[in-house]
Amino acid sequence: MILLPDLREGAMLLVDKPAGWTSFDVVNKIRFAAKRKYEVKKIKVGHAGTLDPLATGLLIICTGKMTKQIDAYQGMDKVYTGSLRLGATTPTYDAESEVDATYPTEHLVTDGILEAVKTLEGTIEQTPPVFSAVKIGGKRAYELARKNKPVEMKKRTVQIHYFKVTDLQIPDLSFKIKCSKGTYIRSLAYDLGRLVNNGAYLTSLRRTQIGEYDVADAWSLDDLVEAIQDQEL
Repeated sequence: MILLPDLREGAMLLVDKPAGWTSFDVVNKIRFAAKRKYEVKKIKVGHAGTLDPLATGLLIICTGKMTKQIDAYQGMDKVYTGSLRLGATTPTYDAESEVDATYPTEHLVTDGILEAVKTLEGTIEQTPPVFSAVKIGGKRAYELARKNKPVEMKKRTVQIHYFKVTDLQIPDLSFKIKCSKGTYIRSLAYDLGRLVNNGAYLTSLRRTQIGEYDVADAWSLDDLVEAIQDQEL
């Protein structure tokens, strides 16, 4: 049994975020469990890097004085596995929204797709999705987009250390990607579609590593909450 440190003092926890949960949902669940266990009104809890609701995988949670380290964890490189589908686009660049355009895929060939993937490695510029948490004038971009207000997303420079295709059965492609802070895998999927004169959107995503930390060493959310409840004080 893994012994938990005192979360009031400060801890760094690795959590495997389940699908359908926002990163803030996970933070709130842990905060509620800790406040109840320690019988306190306040406890600092934060996460080091958002995962979209449909994504799963490694989330670093910091509590107490360890919340001061969040920026350092956020700056670490990330590794993701996932899949995308060619032949269509969605407003969110992933499966969270309905398809808004379709394209024929009969003409797509493996070599052309792999060549396009290679151009997305290295230092590249990408535009974050309109439906993202990027702040514009003090408001989240997705808040403006949901109100059908014009949103101008600025390009950002990111580093794609590698973009490996692990399976390709057109129109579906599976991948493994290592990238820098601030990279949107949804945007990579969208850009790949454009590079092959087609469309593409993300169908699944899992974060497996943040820096040296691996999801294999992470708590499931349920097990972590149970451990907090069972902790001896």
